[in-house]
Amino acid sequence: MATTATAEPTDGRIFEFTYEARIGPIEVGRGPVHVFVPLARSSDEQRVVAETVTASIPGSVEREPRYGNRYWHGTVAASTGDAIAVDVVTTVERRVSRSEPPADPSRPLDAKERAALRAFLDGNERVVVGHPILDPILAEIDRSIPRDDASARARATYDWVADHVEYKKIGTGWGNGDTFWACSERYGNCTDFHALFISLARTQGIPARFEIGFPVPDDRTEGEIGGYHCWVSFYLPETGWFPIDASEASKHPDEREHFYGGHLGDRIHLTTGRDLRLGPDHHGPSLNYFVYPHVEVGGAPWQGPLSRSFRYREIANRGDRSVSLR
Repeated sequence: MATTATAEPTDGRIFEFTYEARIGPIEVGRGPVHVFVPLARSSDEQRVVAETVTASIPGSVEREPRYGNRYWHGTVAASTGDAIAVDVVTTVERRVSRSEPPADPSRPLDAKERAALRAFLDGNERVVVGHPILDPILAEIDRSIPRDDASARARATYDWVADHVEYKKIGTGWGNGDTFWACSERYGNCTDFHALFISLARTQGIPARFEIGFPVPDDRTEGEIGGYHCWVSFYLPETGWFPIDASEASKHPDEREHFYGGHLGDRIHLTTGRDLRLGPDHHGPSLNYFVYPHVEVGGAPWQGPLSRSFRYREIANRGDRSVSLR
């Protein structure tokens, strides 16, 4: 079956992103089977222009309430023994992401806005807040930045993470977005960099949200995408939500300013947040983060064959993708 949504495009970088998942085969009669596949979200930085989901089982688009993430949820009462195929083709207009200060930074937030910010001050299972393991890093920041200068402390936190954590993928343990790992081992991938940044920011009273999707290179017009990428936005009254990418800053030191307050149109944002629950049919543990398919059979996470592939194709490049330096 296919589910399609469309909207009128506007100027910007426009590309088609294809997400393919193959699950199983699952033994005949086992069930119920639930398949959850993340979908792109519209925001200030990107707009879903068109979206088509084609699947070999029935399903529909749903939304989890905590962060507003969209996903396709397919289900069958019992497996027929055939592999399940899910293909999502999304046309996205991706703008350059820049911090845009609120029109009136002095305006008090209403109750709904305050509640939304509080969700990004609490800890997660792997992202601790107020833990002693963070104290030595915060002490270094304290020695150079006044406690009451949140903007300067946010920048110092970004610089500390980019300077002291190395981007590399060796051994096991990296890639879980674990603050303890990042503090003790001082290396990892984007999830580890940004878990540490979020822990430090939230401990200092700065709301910070985890965002994940896929890199979409802008140096060629089409190709395969090997895996996910993640980044962070933090909130200050004088800046609004402010995007940063500490792992890219570590990998490309000459572009550090580019990744503090701005992102190129080189990514697609799927989901926000950690420890996610995907509705009443999600019975297994909360998801550490949600970028790959999640499958449950008989109320337990599926441990059998599951393959996925990702690719993109540039449709139009209508805007200036340069980043304002901050």
